[in-house]
Amino acid sequence: MERLGPGLLVLALAAGLIALVLVGWRGRLRRQSGVPAPPAAPAALGEERMRCEGQYVVTTTAGDWLDRVAVHGLGIRTEATASVHGTGVLFERAGAGDLFLPREDIEGVRLESGMAGKFVEEGGLVVISWSLGGTDVDTGFRARFAAEKNALVAAIEDLIKTAPGTGAGQERVSSD
Repeated sequence: MERLGPGLLVLALAAGLIALVLVGWRGRLRRQSGVPAPPAAPAALGEERMRCEGQYVVTTTAGDWLDRVAVHGLGIRTEATASVHGTGVLFERAGAGDLFLPREDIEGVRLESGMAGKFVEEGGLVVISWSLGGTDVDTGFRARFAAEKNALVAAIEDLIKTAPGTGAGQERVSSD
């Protein structure tokens, strides 16, 4: 009986903390309600240039690696397969909807050490900067095998260089 009081107090505190997290998440969803849904992948993705397994980390507001985008399932960390095609980059996510980044919306790609609760060795995350309906965002992916991250970055850089409107002398470059 002596432990009942403190046990109930700990349970009440845990329930209170969970409730605060849920209220915060709902508030974030409400604030981000104007962010448009990502486009659906086209039926014809084009030639597959690169594929690797790993973890979809998160999508954040561009330049703010802690500001997780919660709407449309973009804030859910999950196992995923990243594939680079002629039309863009596709993340096939387990337990969440697929995420397609159209080639013309991708602005850059770089390696980082972390974002929104996921921190790894220096250069361990592939971060793609892109425009989601006019909102600049960053999407992070961690390749299962370290050797694949550089190949993924190279494939995305090549995709950026071939984007529409990047003729001779207008080549787009990745952000560093």
